[in-house]
Amino acid sequence: MSTIEQILSLERIDELIFRGDPVESALTRTFGGQVAAQALVAATETITDKAVHSLHGYFVAPGKADQPTVYLVDPIRDGRSFSSRQVRAIQDGETIFSMQASFHRRGDVGPEHSDLMRDVPDPETLPVDPSTMPVSSRALLEEWGDWDIRVVPSDRYEHNPYTPSQQVVWFRSKRPLPDDETLHVCTLAYMSDMTLLHSSLVPHPGHKVQMASLDHAMWFLRPFRTDEWLLYDQVSPSASAGRALTHGRIFDRAGNLVAMVTQEGLTRTLREGAQSVPSRRPED
Repeated sequence: MSTIEQILSLERIDELIFRGDPVESALTRTFGGQVAAQALVAATETITDKAVHSLHGYFVAPGKADQPTVYLVDPIRDGRSFSSRQVRAIQDGETIFSMQASFHRRGDVGPEHSDLMRDVPDPETLPVDPSTMPVSSRALLEEWGDWDIRVVPSDRYEHNPYTPSQQVVWFRSKRPLPDDETLHVCTLAYMSDMTLLHSSLVPHPGHKVQMASLDHAMWFLRPFRTDEWLLYDQVSPSASAGRALTHGRIFDRAGNLVAMVTQEGLTRTLREGAQSVPSRRPED
């Protein structure tokens, strides 16, 4: 299994062209978090004086997990305070993912406030029990062997009565990672696609759906490390017409809000004999 350092290591083919090698996987489609993270790596390779603060991406076609992906970077603008990049991920001449990322100069100051982290049990007190997860989640856990992912039982935290679907997850890298801010930012982009869409199924236990990320937006708010525990507080405000909208706030263990994510995904009722997440292994 490839490490996150290997996954995020791109070959620079030309000044604005990069290539990511295929990652060994039982999935037939490239994991969306991988494509988003590699696209962000490509964008950051063209920036020297600013840090990424947001990205907005669309998954426009399914990627093939056993093929390399080429990333084309368009340097839209370089200003004094902000820079913008557009990245296209391409396989077989076809765009599979399109992303815009914005970078902000360091050192600006202004008003400060943030949401508070809800009161939840410490991650060490939670068992790792894949049997409590949907079949599609358990299949993905085999792909995520480098990550410690612990879903907080729904009876262990106070629920918001105005939100129909809630899920709270602790996660981190099992291995210590290098002291490289860009690596941790791109790693969180990878991790942010883990479990989020599954939060839309909390009110619908046993309902089998075809799942795929459609778009992905992310804001990086404060410093963090992905080899330390992060709390992913997820809600799904709506599911309708075969799509679900999901939203997640990511806190560090001290309760600082470090990132936010919004994603819409396909949650179409699964036809007989099909798989929720296409894989070379049959689902149970």
